[in-house]
Amino acid sequence: MKLYSYFRSSAAYRVRIALNLKGLPYDIVPVHLLKHGGEQLSPMYRTLNANGLVPALIEEDTTHGQSVLTQSLAIIEYLEESHPQVPLLPSTPLDRAFVRSIGLSIACDIHPINNLRVLRYLVHDLKVDEDAKNAWYRHWCDIGLTALEATLAKDPRVGKFCYGDAPSLADCCLVPQIFNAQRLKCDLSGMPTLMRIYAACQELDAFVRAAPENQVDAEA
Repeated sequence: MKLYSYFRSSAAYRVRIALNLKGLPYDIVPVHLLKHGGEQLSPMYRTLNANGLVPALIEEDTTHGQSVLTQSLAIIEYLEESHPQVPLLPSTPLDRAFVRSIGLSIACDIHPINNLRVLRYLVHDLKVDEDAKNAWYRHWCDIGLTALEATLAKDPRVGKFCYGDAPSLADCCLVPQIFNAQRLKCDLSGMPTLMRIYAACQELDAFVRAAPENQVDAEA
């Protein structure tokens, strides 16, 4: 498998974690989101992903040949179905829905309005200054993570990780979001449950190897 990735992309980070948790080998193909006007917008990359976003996963299949998969959660669900060990979703429908709801609250409600292309539009097109851009990021991140903290703090299914005592799809989504929230200096002091889970994830090799600073295209 080949994963087209940018070291600080939250979406690519999720997939790297999932691949590592499942013990699947893959090669990173760096796609720099800032250099050369954004390599994800090049005609060559858009032949793989017309949306001009990362990640994209190339999978070789004996039936279909080479397949291109996009959208991080769709990729993780594919990995779950095609490589069921180690499982990233619980065994019962209700609990799978719970784990998915956590992942989707991050991937659909928090991340999209703080994604790079949104932040660049605020700055380049709407002429918002750096302080206002960062305030935008922190505002929406705080709303989303505060709600998630309230959800996880009271649910008995939460254990060492978002669900029980083994990492799941939910943790694959949570860790990149917390990483970026810290990078943008969001106030996370009122989110003890999220930070406890984040710390537990950092103890696992799969998360460490997926971290932005450990990627082949990492920058200071």
